[in-house]
Amino acid sequence: MGLNISANKVLASIPYLFEGVGITLEITILALLLGTLLGLVLAIIRVYGSGAFRQFAVIYSRLVRSLPLLVILFMLYFLGSEIIDIPAFWAIILALAIHSAAYQSEIFRGAIQSISKGQMEAALALGMSKYQGIFYVILPQALRRAIPYWANEATIVLKDSSLAYALGVTELMRRGEYVSARTSQPLITYIVVGLIYLLLTYVFTKSMARVESKVKIPGLER
Repeated sequence: MGLNISANKVLASIPYLFEGVGITLEITILALLLGTLLGLVLAIIRVYGSGAFRQFAVIYSRLVRSLPLLVILFMLYFLGSEIIDIPAFWAIILALAIHSAAYQSEIFRGAIQSISKGQMEAALALGMSKYQGIFYVILPQALRRAIPYWANEATIVLKDSSLAYALGVTELMRRGEYVSARTSQPLITYIVVGLIYLLLTYVFTKSMARVESKVKIPGLER
């Protein structure tokens, strides 16, 4: 009887948990936007840059990918507090963006390099500048090819956003911890939390599969 009552309390807390979903999605979307922008810039530098810029992009990618995300998060939050006061909400967003950008740069680099070099040569022959060729010829095709790999990275960012609980941000995972403490049913609580993450991941993956199908260029498949 006591177990049923506690389980019912967990189920009654589902609306409270879903309020945390909004914060989780906000963190994920902002981190992805920043991470994608930085990752794309790094990828372009890796492929078309030269000298110190290319070396910086290589070092950034290798260094950041060698560090656990939690370490980056704590470094940013506590080091940042010594210089400027970074709110916990923005600390997790920046940490996720910095970490994800390193992986996204590899995704975009591979997609860019998969486009035939002849297309850039054709763009230059038509009078385009190098950067016009990149933005109007290469990137539109490369970004389409990168979608399935980018979508996989995006789901990782969604799940990694749960680390925000370590800084006290009241997203889904932190709210799950509160519900667990209040109901004394951690197993049931985290099963529900896990199912919510599963639902979010499933919806996003299906949505990105539709986007990929819509923008796919016939004859450009690998």
